[in-house]
Amino acid sequence: MTLLEIFPSLRGAMTPRLDPALWPISTRHDQSGRICIGDVALEDIADQYGTPTYVIDESDVRHRCRTYREIFPDSEIVYAGKALMIRAMAKWVSEEGLGVGVCSAGELSIAIAAGVQPSRIILHSNTKTASELRTAANAGVGRIVIDSPSEAALLASVCTRSQKVLIHVTPGADTEFEDTVATVKNATHLHLIGLHCQLGSHITDPERFRSAIGTMIGQMADIRRAHTMILTELDLGGGHGIAYLPGDAQLDLTRLARVIDESLDDACIRNRFPRPKIVLEPGRAIAARAGVTLHRAQSTKTISDGRSFVSVGARLPADLREGDLVGVPGTGAYHHSMTSTNDNVCRPPVIAVLGGVARPLIRRESMDDLLAREVGM
Repeated sequence: MTLLEIFPSLRGAMTPRLDPALWPISTRHDQSGRICIGDVALEDIADQYGTPTYVIDESDVRHRCRTYREIFPDSEIVYAGKALMIRAMAKWVSEEGLGVGVCSAGELSIAIAAGVQPSRIILHSNTKTASELRTAANAGVGRIVIDSPSEAALLASVCTRSQKVLIHVTPGADTEFEDTVATVKNATHLHLIGLHCQLGSHITDPERFRSAIGTMIGQMADIRRAHTMILTELDLGGGHGIAYLPGDAQLDLTRLARVIDESLDDACIRNRFPRPKIVLEPGRAIAARAGVTLHRAQSTKTISDGRSFVSVGARLPADLREGDLVGVPGTGAYHHSMTSTNDNVCRPPVIAVLGGVARPLIRRESMDDLLAREVGM
């Protein structure tokens, strides 16, 4: 007989605490001490779908979307799809009132297949082909972000109707900005409505936005003076940092809202420029904490200095044994989207959980899938 069977009241004290800053919002322990997300035990998901497996908490995704809309009621929130672009994710964020940012024709196709209105889609990537630009323009996407004069000219050459565009600016380091503005202005079908910037990735200090906003409003005022054109939109991009380990810093959205508001007031008054609409593009901050990756420990080995190695390849508890289930939180962003078939290992499924139900969104890749693309010998 175990100690827990003799003293059941000890179970709560012996259950390990799960940091709410790292795990999905619906995470809890059931009466048997098993970790549950969306009222589904992770053990049950692993038994049914195998491992490795990506688990996504739908309620967490929707919670993050609503939090952004509540904290930034006057801004447009656009989910950066490169964090996790599958039809279900695009559908959830769209239903919660967010737009969708896409980086390729493939992501655009997924967003449209999920029912996202093209007018709520922004296309932005470092390199866009003529085909991708033509596809986006023909689909009627709301905005296309232009990175250079050559890209502006390329879009102009394939665009047959009015297309709203933003110009991407690297504050303090963009040498082609004026040429890009001139190219867009002279294009028949391109309509410049605002500027776009991306301050980096995994930003945890809201103050980084303060000087950038001042610079961007200054450039918008310069455009008004030089081209008699008033831009009405300022897209501040994403890169909002989250915690991956206990105690990690993360971006305080309430502080960010205050910094944006104060900076806009100051910059617009100083430049006598009308306050533009703000757009934010969180990706990781929406998707990451909703995701948990499940692994079964396959084999363990202890070397002479006492260190133990387990085949899943991360720093793990010393008492981990073969067959134990390992859950890695904070893996909703970039893990599925960047998973490769290195060594021809089939890619994992994506399983959504909500209200006690687990359902597959992406099935596990099979050997037949890998072989299907081979067409000759």
